Amino acid sequence: MTSNKISQLYPAPARVALEGLYLAHDLRAVAAGQPFVYANFVASLDGRIAIVDPVQGGMKAPAQVVNDRDWRLFQELAIQADLIITTGRYLRDYAAGKAQEILRVYDDPRFADLQAWRDAQGLSLQPDLAVVSSSLDFPVPEVLTHNSRRVVVVTDRRADPGRVRELESQVGPVFFAGEERVQGDRFVEQMRGEGYRLIYSAAGPKIAHMLLAGGVLDRLYLTQVSRLLGGAPFSSIVEGPLLEPPVDLPLHHLYYDAAGVEGVGQLFGCYARR
Repeated sequence: MTSNKISQLYPAPARVALEGLYLAHDLRAVAAGQPFVYANFVASLDGRIAIVDPVQGGMKAPAQVVNDRDWRLFQELAIQADLIITTGRYLRDYAAGKAQEILRVYDDPRFADLQAWRDAQGLSLQPDLAVVSSSLDFPVPEVLTHNSRRVVVVTDRRADPGRVRELESQVGPVFFAGEERVQGDRFVEQMRGEGYRLIYSAAGPKIAHMLLAGGVLDRLYLTQVSRLLGGAPFSSIVEGPLLEPPVDLPLHHLYYDAAGVEGVGQLFGCYARR
């Protein structure tokens, strides 16, 4: 890292350390034993979180905005979670070698302090995974269930009964959180029943919409890199029907990283209901 110091702009101006920045938000204390749902994105100045991958097809995070300093903060959010939300697409990409493990503290020495932090909290070796999918068209790579890690599958009532039975024989009970689509509030209530409190969405804009429409997203962490990309098609942080009423997430913290992304700079914003 070029410099470990960044500028806090809100709520009060200060110089603060980048490493440990989001750990200091102490989400477990904020949750106070209740389900607490948070999400994270990195975007260009014109709102692109994913663009077309010309080599492998589909969409991918823009290389022009992905950076090690944001990745450090992503890991600080992930390490605090009891449960990480992902999708069937992620598992398909993982099985095909197109995606990496979401939480990288166990195979990257840069994050050894985060592994030590989780151990000191008396938490499980790593957060469990919640796979939200209507189609259930994905494999469950065995490596993702190592170290007693649980993979929780969540779907809706349209799911194929045969596929449900296959997954239940492989990973355990499949949860139904909606009739025609998974609903955010029903999903969180079911995860509460399973004992999960800190739930981190590492998924995309459709899952963000599910959580927002269900009124269960407590915090949004958004890194905004000072670059314009253009191009179409692209993905933004929320995709789905118009949210009515709109969801208000007041600014909670704002930081400026002048050294980030080849000196272009980036903002780290935290927007919160609590």
